[in-house]
Amino acid sequence: MIALFLSGLTAIPLESELSFLSRCFSPTATIGAWIDKVYMSLAETNRKYPFIAYGSDWLAFAHFVLAILFIGPLRDPVRNKWVIEFGMIACLLIIPFAFIAGEFRGIPIWWRLIDCSFGVVGLIPLSICHSKIKQLESFINKTSNYETAY
Repeated sequence: MIALFLSGLTAIPLESELSFLSRCFSPTATIGAWIDKVYMSLAETNRKYPFIAYGSDWLAFAHFVLAILFIGPLRDPVRNKWVIEFGMIACLLIIPFAFIAGEFRGIPIWWRLIDCSFGVVGLIPLSICHSKIKQLESFINKTSNYETAY
């Protein structure tokens, strides 16, 4: 939840964040050249067409809403196990999406791999949660069967 919320926050001030990052990396380095290119493109777009940034605002909003969605498993993990499964599916879908959309948008392959890493990293806590919920679900089922038998 926290990672989704923070990720949403970072989608709003993109131009200032990219300005900072472009100063952190040498423009002669591959990543520095890419960040500088993205920053200059975004800055120019924001000057000429500021309404385009509204798409990033909606991206941030989606992150906030998805963070709220995960309150369900925190409150009632067994009943809301589907939210964790939804998150796992979303993490897996990042990989084909990054490669397909990235190809059409001219995103370098190494950057698409960075994007894919968010899905891989996201799967780790979600898989742990899913496993713990299944254990809890099994315990509840055994306990309720035992109580019903006696």
